Amino acid sequence: MHFIDCGPQHLEAIRGIFNEAIANTCSLYEYEPRSAEFMQTWFGSKQDAQLPLIGVEDEVGVLMGFASYGPFRTLPGYRHTVEHSVYVHSEFRGRGLGRQLLERLIQRAQASETRTMIGVIDTQNAASIQLHERLGFVPAGTLREVGFKFGRWLDVVLYQKVLTPPTTAAV
Repeated sequence: MHFIDCGPQHLEAIRGIFNEAIANTCSLYEYEPRSAEFMQTWFGSKQDAQLPLIGVEDEVGVLMGFASYGPFRTLPGYRHTVEHSVYVHSEFRGRGLGRQLLERLIQRAQASETRTMIGVIDTQNAASIQLHERLGFVPAGTLREVGFKFGRWLDVVLYQKVLTPPTTAAV
């Protein structure tokens, strides 16, 4: 296995991972599969903003998972805070790939002078909560009944990791 920066050639595999999560989990509070057009726009916005999109492939080039981050909020005062996401293909879960992806994402955030990383996690996603706690994220609050999927109201917990302060915090 090896870690890569994902490119346009990975979009269909990423879309497949997203769409499986949409159909079968509460990792994404979406109802409809993402289209190829949506993915092109999503990827273009990552490229335009120079945001990381880290992937992990097996020995024959199958994308097993990916991780990225983007703005937490769009107001200028939040520019040193990012919200991240990590997704592992259902066939490859339980192998520690999520941890390795998130560790690399933390390194990228640190190098970009990000101050704080935020994970927004469905409260029923014990594996993600455990992963974040193992990597030094701490609970920062619970938002009750903010999502609705699979016929029920869903709560999210915010997990936060404060990184080394940026060397500059210019306006």
